[in-house]
Amino acid sequence: MNVRTLCLAILNGMDSTGYEIRKLVSDGHFSHFIDASYGSIYPALNKLEQDGMVTSFEEQQDGKPNRKVYCVTDTGRLEFLNALSQPAQKDKYKSPFLLLAMCAELMHPADLKRAIDKQIVEVRAELTLIDTGVRDVDMKGADWVANYGRSCLSEGLKYLEQHRGELEKIAGTSLKKLSALTAAE
Repeated sequence: MNVRTLCLAILNGMDSTGYEIRKLVSDGHFSHFIDASYGSIYPALNKLEQDGMVTSFEEQQDGKPNRKVYCVTDTGRLEFLNALSQPAQKDKYKSPFLLLAMCAELMHPADLKRAIDKQIVEVRAELTLIDTGVRDVDMKGADWVANYGRSCLSEGLKYLEQHRGELEKIAGTSLKKLSALTAAE
């Protein structure tokens, strides 16, 4: 999936501004699919408009600049349906926390404990986002997607809570080697 398809997916459900699309992608119910910045969303919207996939209109606001609101066209809906018929790309899971865990032996135990605590808080926040965000989505598959995400995150959280002690035992075990290297310099 690319940013263009993501924009069509969002616009298929509701008219939106580029800012609203970015909010949905960064911390809303579309945040679990792909990353998209303003620098990729606005060019995608402009290209979609040039290609006749979306239209836009200016919406006046009291005391604020006008908003540019995008709407999907019938051509855009067909394009989106065509994109849905293509095989999905392989899922990519990236986790800065897992890099810390992999290097636990080089970390000070207190730093690792803080990293684990932070990861637990963030996973719980993601679970809360899923639980609250699914109510805002008017798509029949949203509940299934929420349950899938909840299952993945819940199992990860359960593993982290049950096995954190194993990782914490590793913390700092190679710090002496690292201290020796820095002392030698």
